[in-house]
Amino acid sequence: MRFSIIHTGAAMLVVALCSTPAKGTPQLEGWRQAGQHQATWTAPPERTPANHSVDGPLLGNGDLKVALSGPPQEQRFHLAKNDLWRLESKKERSSPVPLGVLSIRVPALEGAAYEVVQGWAPPRTVGTFTGDDGVLRQTSFVAATRDLLVISFEAERRAFEVESLLRVQSGRGSVSVAERQGELVLGRRAFVDEVEIRTGVSVAYRVLGAKTSGLDGESGAVGFRFTVEPDQKIVLVLGVCSRFEDEVYQKRVRWTVGALDLQGIASVQREHSAWWIDYWSRSSVTIGDSELEKHYYQSLYTMAAASRNRRFPPGIFGWVTTDTPAWNGDYHLNYNHLAPFYGLYSANRIQQADPEDAPLLAFQQRGRWYAQEALGKRGVLYPVGIGPLGIETTRGDEEAESAHFEKGGLFYGQRSNSAYCLVNIAQRWRCTYDLEYGRKVYPLVRDVADFWESYLRYEDGRYVIRGDSIHEGSGKDVNPILSLGLLRNTLDLALDLNLELEGNPLRRKTWQHILDHLSEWTTQERDGRTVFRYTEEGTDWWGDNTLGIQHIYPGNAIGLESEPRWLAVAQDTIAVMNRWIDFNGSNSFFPAAVRVGHDPEVILERLRGYVRNTYPNGFQRNNPHGIENLSTTPNTLNEMLCMSHVPAGAAPGTQVLRLFPVWPRGRDARFNDLRAWGAFLVSSERRGGEVQYVRILSERGRDCTVVNPWPGEEVRVQREGVVKSELVGGERFTLKTAVGEKLLLLRDEEG
Repeated sequence: MRFSIIHTGAAMLVVALCSTPAKGTPQLEGWRQAGQHQATWTAPPERTPANHSVDGPLLGNGDLKVALSGPPQEQRFHLAKNDLWRLESKKERSSPVPLGVLSIRVPALEGAAYEVVQGWAPPRTVGTFTGDDGVLRQTSFVAATRDLLVISFEAERRAFEVESLLRVQSGRGSVSVAERQGELVLGRRAFVDEVEIRTGVSVAYRVLGAKTSGLDGESGAVGFRFTVEPDQKIVLVLGVCSRFEDEVYQKRVRWTVGALDLQGIASVQREHSAWWIDYWSRSSVTIGDSELEKHYYQSLYTMAAASRNRRFPPGIFGWVTTDTPAWNGDYHLNYNHLAPFYGLYSANRIQQADPEDAPLLAFQQRGRWYAQEALGKRGVLYPVGIGPLGIETTRGDEEAESAHFEKGGLFYGQRSNSAYCLVNIAQRWRCTYDLEYGRKVYPLVRDVADFWESYLRYEDGRYVIRGDSIHEGSGKDVNPILSLGLLRNTLDLALDLNLELEGNPLRRKTWQHILDHLSEWTTQERDGRTVFRYTEEGTDWWGDNTLGIQHIYPGNAIGLESEPRWLAVAQDTIAVMNRWIDFNGSNSFFPAAVRVGHDPEVILERLRGYVRNTYPNGFQRNNPHGIENLSTTPNTLNEMLCMSHVPAGAAPGTQVLRLFPVWPRGRDARFNDLRAWGAFLVSSERRGGEVQYVRILSERGRDCTVVNPWPGEEVRVQREGVVKSELVGGERFTLKTAVGEKLLLLRDEEG
């Protein structure tokens, strides 16, 4: 880390962490759009973070994460880092854990009026606390490019005495220390004994520009006392560094924070703003609905705050504030870990999406062991919950007490977890056609395909799935609809990767045969309509959750290109199921409704209802599953505006670009640089019911098939750098493209 120094006369407290620098050239449209929205709290959060539901403001840079809670007289900054885990492959012995709490105590503010406003362009959280005789304003942000928490204080009309106390979390066998050393407060939490992989994070903070005195609090907390005078700005800076970033992480953070001064903080602020300008410029949508737009950008902000550490994606809750998070706070593989990332690919936020696959790839060797030892099959079999670096969070004893365990692994009878792990890998591949990424993930994709190749039974000319629970513990179901969809997605992906990477053609022949002869969907009659049955034999329906439509999304197996009979069944299933706000499945139900062409006015109205059922920080109310629904609004709107999906198994490696495919005819909308299958960045606008233009950037030079945005008319195609345009027509047309080529599509006004 480098810090340059400027004297501003401010007093600061700084917390620093090691992190990765930003890159890219800012473009301002997305920045301006995001800047129109903010979140506001006028009272303390409804519940404290320790109850697994984080209702207050959330800060982060994708690695260092901070959650705010507490009344005006004691604001609490709950500190966590994505790579701070207790790591031991045993049930209830492994989970992400918090680092500790930085408390900002101002006794004079007891009973003060309270308002906190969080903006996202650039992100910062401003708390205004108004007492009878004065105002204290507290502004905080987690730096985008360095692992720093910066908190500044400004007073009006009177001075305020402030106490800052750091308490390092203890327990679960950790080494936990907090102490003062001169102008610094230092802390460390580490797991070194009775674990499989050692972990540790050190923290340091200091106050710059103010005279401080030492302070000791309860539970081993240590810190400083200082005074904020009227018209004076004081800043507190805190930093952290982990064992995974530097072997001498304790020295590193002590040196980093000790070297900081006010000029360095000014440099951090400039870098912070520049990174976020670039982030917001990656894509944007404008739909004339401030309520939905706010939640759209808030969701993208929160995922940027939660996910950027390439080896350690966020766990189920994102922000960890307790040592005993539910479900071990882990990576649950029967949807929870995958769902937060659904909307990042189309929104062109690949950097935030890429950490998702790290634990999936790291578990591959153990997955092979389970496939062989538990079922005698090839390939990989994944349990319900895993951690980072190959750790297993749900493992019981080899002779576990429940039928839900097999060879010590918790499976609940489900065989679909490893195939579920490929839904985002497929999106990443199809949206980028990044060969380096393809080579990285292909061994896992091949292993998943190998498992199903060895697990399926070929009976009477079709492949059948037997003994696979669709729901946790639902029994030995036959042909569960979820697995049939995920398997089609798996084989489609395997075929495409094998072809692009010049793989074995014999494998392609086998996989294609399975696709061509895989059992069809099973149907039933409900509420006077023909809908999907959850299984061919076994579970027929479920009273909640949305597994009955997850073969549509995220399984990618049904869409507007599907056979009319199956599209009709899918549409009726969405109507009968009607689970827009679901304890588990909103993140799949909304995009599934879009994929099959449900009434767009109904989708938008239901989406508003969903958004109104969230806390000010965007988390779904009365839902214990953390960050999983951060994809719901971005993913739904992106699919409504720009869809490139082709049903998995229909034609691997293809796409069909549809502009405003499921969008109300009379509603104006505009989007820029949404990412489509085939590695295209697409921009367009519809105004007055008519598409105005389509702009396409081809990253990989693949063929681009487009459903004519102007039905019945010819389309003029202008290629960048080419004087003469060309005309195309028909219901749909295919454009040849070159790597990096830009194309502009317009209605032919001369025809």
